[in-house]
Amino acid sequence: MPTAPISMRKLKEILRLKYGAQLTHRQIAASLSISPSSISTYANRAAQLGITDWPLDGKWDDATLKQAFFQTKVKNKQYALPNWLNIKNELTSKTMTLQLLWQEYAQQHPEGHYSYNHFCRQYKTWLKSQRLSMRQHHKAGEKLFVDYCGPTMNIVNPRTGEIHTAQVFVAVLGASNYTYAEATWSQGLENWIMSHVRCFGFLGGVPELVIPDNLKSGVSKACRYEPDLNPTYQQLAEHYQTTVIPARPYKPKDKAKAEVGVQIVERWIMARLRHEIFFSLKQLNQRIRELLRDMNNRQMKKYPDSRYARFMAIDQPALKPLPVHTYTFTQVKKVRVHIDYHVEVDKHYYSVPYPLVKKQLEAHITGQQVTLYHQDGIVAVHPRAYSIGGHTTNDQHMPVAHQKHQQWSPERFERWAKDIGQDTEQLVSLYLQQRKHPEQSYRRCLGLLNLAKKYSPARLNAACARALATQVTSLKSITQMLNKGLDQQPLPNSQVERLNEINHHNIRGQGYYH
Repeated sequence: MPTAPISMRKLKEILRLKYGAQLTHRQIAASLSISPSSISTYANRAAQLGITDWPLDGKWDDATLKQAFFQTKVKNKQYALPNWLNIKNELTSKTMTLQLLWQEYAQQHPEGHYSYNHFCRQYKTWLKSQRLSMRQHHKAGEKLFVDYCGPTMNIVNPRTGEIHTAQVFVAVLGASNYTYAEATWSQGLENWIMSHVRCFGFLGGVPELVIPDNLKSGVSKACRYEPDLNPTYQQLAEHYQTTVIPARPYKPKDKAKAEVGVQIVERWIMARLRHEIFFSLKQLNQRIRELLRDMNNRQMKKYPDSRYARFMAIDQPALKPLPVHTYTFTQVKKVRVHIDYHVEVDKHYYSVPYPLVKKQLEAHITGQQVTLYHQDGIVAVHPRAYSIGGHTTNDQHMPVAHQKHQQWSPERFERWAKDIGQDTEQLVSLYLQQRKHPEQSYRRCLGLLNLAKKYSPARLNAACARALATQVTSLKSITQMLNKGLDQQPLPNSQVERLNEINHHNIRGQGYYH
């Protein structure tokens, strides 16, 4: 079965992790949610094209790489399968090594055999299948385990006395058990990402792998075999030149270091702070840092030295250096272009070229800028705006003639409204006149006219008449009128004064007081 095409961004990430980070195909597959066989296919094609290093040669721009890469056919090879049971028995001898056994295997099958690295990987995979449990061995600077504590910390608002809870983020290095902890307001995406950034700064370097739990902020789709990594999290990994491999769901042994680290932080830091009152997140984090320093310098039970001493001797020299440029939080999300050729980001609307109507784009959102991508290419860049319901429109994104814009136009909305009623037509005209560009009112007009399907045209027209009479013309107000049946009530200025109809000698009437 042919391999499904992937985006150029993921293809470049495969090449970066294979030739730049020197990761195995299974590690790359776990990080990018692609099957190991697909990684092997792309590596096969790259080898045929002579790509064996990262960064890529200048001749490989996106267009050239895409055309050459996906036209290259995979060359399949047949390899003889080693007898793993015999190899395991041979290794019981103190003088025997996997290197020697591989050389003998290669000599026996010169027509086709595994490389030494793949031979070792295959043997380890077979060996794991023969055991129910296998102790993990952590290399220096290799793995950083991250998670949140279950219990939370209380922070009191000094003005109102209201109590807010803070989450506690924990990170543990696999080889030295050196631990980092901090408090954040939530486990949301921005707090999750920036906790990693501060953790890397605390360590003074970057590990090869980051092992998170299947937290929603880090993993968009939890899966035992192919968890889908959050695109913002993946962008963080690319910036720091590290790899994220989420732990499998319901497999606590995959993140045993994090589980133990969380337990130690809960006992040695959070339990000691239970009687203290904190009035700000900054104050809480100052106390956490003090106790964290004490915990990392305390002698461990199973080792003759402290976490800090082991970190300086084992992990710190093996960590990658921090990147030169400071990381800026960038939220990545999927957005769809509406018929007004705008996309919605945090309830503000940004324009894109009108031929992209109904297409799905990828938005990269920072505190200062919104960049919109389609098929790995930038289609629009806007300064970040925070006005709810506002529009940021580039005139160059507008069509020359609105009739070409899938036949949506102000005239079409007015004709649609006229079929419902005169008052509806008048209100739609008002909507279209309230914006600099009529297209910016299309969403509002659609929302109004679609109410006729739910409540009937007659009721919608009555509600529009009431809205115009009372000058309460927002779409939300009209929806509430229909929900509460106010459209079926008399207008305030047309109500009949029933007392005037009463004629009795004991009732003076309002004319008596003039």
